[in-house]
Amino acid sequence: MFSLAVLMMPFCLVAQQQSSKSKSSDKLYEKGTGKRSIALQNAKGINGPGYEFSPAFYQNGIVYVSYHKNGPIDSNTGKPFFELFYAEMDNQYLPQSGRSFSVTINSQVHEGPVSFSRDNNLMYFTRNNLQSGIAKANSKGKVTLKIYEARRGALDWEGIKALPFNNDEYSCQHPTLSADARRLFFSSDMPGGYGGYDLYFVEKKGEEWSKPINLGPDVNTSGNEVFPFLHESGTLFFSTNGRGGEGGLDIFMIDISSNKWGPLTNLGTPLNSATDDLGFIINSDATRGYFASDRPGGSGGDDIYMFEADGPILNDDTPVLNAAIIAYDAATNERIPDAGVRLFQQSEDGFMEGNDLYDVELLPSENGELRMRLVRKNASDLGRPTLFTDLNGTVNSVIRQGKRYFILVTKDGYADGEMQYSTDETSGTQTIRVPLKTRTCKALDGLVTVQGYGTVVPNALVRILDQNTGKEELLRSNASGSFDYCLPANGDYLVTAEKQGYRNAAANVSTQNLQGAQPISLNLKLTPADGDKVVKEPIRSGSVILLENIYYDFNQYIIRRGAGVELDALAQLMNQYPSMEVELTAHTDSRGNDQYNLELSLKRAESAKRYLIQKGIPSRRIKAMGLGETQIRNRCADGVECTDEEHQYNRRTEVKVTRIDEPVKVQYGEGDPSGGK
Repeated sequence: MFSLAVLMMPFCLVAQQQSSKSKSSDKLYEKGTGKRSIALQNAKGINGPGYEFSPAFYQNGIVYVSYHKNGPIDSNTGKPFFELFYAEMDNQYLPQSGRSFSVTINSQVHEGPVSFSRDNNLMYFTRNNLQSGIAKANSKGKVTLKIYEARRGALDWEGIKALPFNNDEYSCQHPTLSADARRLFFSSDMPGGYGGYDLYFVEKKGEEWSKPINLGPDVNTSGNEVFPFLHESGTLFFSTNGRGGEGGLDIFMIDISSNKWGPLTNLGTPLNSATDDLGFIINSDATRGYFASDRPGGSGGDDIYMFEADGPILNDDTPVLNAAIIAYDAATNERIPDAGVRLFQQSEDGFMEGNDLYDVELLPSENGELRMRLVRKNASDLGRPTLFTDLNGTVNSVIRQGKRYFILVTKDGYADGEMQYSTDETSGTQTIRVPLKTRTCKALDGLVTVQGYGTVVPNALVRILDQNTGKEELLRSNASGSFDYCLPANGDYLVTAEKQGYRNAAANVSTQNLQGAQPISLNLKLTPADGDKVVKEPIRSGSVILLENIYYDFNQYIIRRGAGVELDALAQLMNQYPSMEVELTAHTDSRGNDQYNLELSLKRAESAKRYLIQKGIPSRRIKAMGLGETQIRNRCADGVECTDEEHQYNRRTEVKVTRIDEPVKVQYGEGDPSGGK
């Protein structure tokens, strides 16, 4: 029996010593998850007397972890170091004849498990902490595990590098990559978790990775959560010994594809047994896959098994639908080729998944508070589309039943085509027609800045006056000081920006006889009315920002994934203004006794604080407070019968800006430090 404390990687190393094991290749048919019948078969073509575990789909087979019986010996375990192997599948989907996977990846330390991008050109894998080819121990004398990245080169994998969130003092292991390659899930024993090993994820933005975010108590326990696998449907499979079950490590699944996570489900027998079951993967249809187990009847320590089910092994069992998206001219009905198509899944509250899709706006309310609003970015700020229509104006994609989508179609010369589409109560191939209207207006890209300073002005009121008709439109600059509008052609406009503490700025803009698709750029420069104090406080100290869309259920204080979009916006705001310090105050509704609600509100505020810290905001910049039910905003006091919606109105978090002192960036005119000529 290997020691987890020594190796810190495969929990499957805790193997049962058995006098004998049969090598039967007969399939085992049992009723499995839900109503599914599952056929289970030992992959005897690759299993031996040692250990085989953690399969990953790759090309026409699987990559898995094992060792050469004559390979280099780990002095801590007395066994050879683990390496990555590859085996192709036969026509029955059973892997055959494993061989070493990569010369550059396999080293003189432990490797595995591994995860690949969908195009198989990028891989993430677990390896002992290796520096200059030598295993490096931490301050406790232990060699931890880290997650590495590699890219497929002409001859082998190359560009091997450790990911930035690794740490010498604890392990990060068992990576699994999302289908869009933007999120990486893994297991770690880093400080601050719920137990031994917890599951975390990081997001990739550009070439940078976010800080690790704990998946929380819906997934993690005081035990160990390891070997995650994220299915393209958004269902997360993993092993844990912290929730009981059949015994040892059991495999569980949970749908995390939307704001409301699905129920946590034990896969049951025959996938789970009285021993350790781990390293679960499943195909796109969720009907066939592989996992490892040290159950009786195998070939050795841990064996890889192949299973087949008579239907999808998913909690929701919702099928994938083929969708044909057609872009056409609204006036002529002609198809539009080479139109860019963006397809976003929407949460229940209507937000698209992905916080980088929105800008932050702060709007003043009647009582002096600021309301935070997320505004979708223009298509030009969302990056290049991944889908384009063909010569027939059509592009094919896949969507899931029972979901809501936002479809954005763009083409030069046309106004953006937008459509919300629901797949509730639908089946079969979906044909989605998106009309595009010829653009008859001119895009205005505006920016509000401070005269003489390199500083943007958020939350400025922008007035656009049509000087021909007298019609006026009101806008707000977002947290980046920008605004946009589409000006009708052949018009003359007066554009004004104003904000308390500044003198107004105005400019005349004309769209008379303008040709082409190039937008009009406009920079409105406000002049501080009284020194630079207002410049240092782009959001005035003492301002209260009301967060109403952090949906806490009654008697709960954990913020679930996706339920904190306004906290995401607040984190974005605090990253933009590094001097900004806030006081988070949580309020409950009147249900429950006063003391309980006071304690609950504090837990909610602390939960919001932890959420912001996980987003990279330093703890010192956030103070958490709870006021319970002491400040009810409507009639729903103790003893008053109210609807859930009325109670929800009182469950809120307020953000008070306690300090903001941004550095002033003075801009000088050319040739004269005072700005003169």
